[in-house]
Amino acid sequence: MAKKAFLLRVDPAVLAAVQKWAEDDLRSLNGQIEYLLRQALAKRGVKLPPPGDAPPPGADEDGG
Repeated sequence: MAKKAFLLRVDPAVLAAVQKWAEDDLRSLNGQIEYLLRQALAKRGVKLPPPGDAPPPGADEDGG
């Protein structure tokens, strides 16, 4: 799965707290943020493929 990079502006206290949480869970900061986003989306009922199982871009488009 290709990942897209983007700039995230966040309060330093929030960043420090998420970094500490990531370290406690043995995750990278990026991995922790993605985990939190996936949890929030799941709570809202958004269904996503498991990490690493996303189809390649354009795979759901009609080939004809």
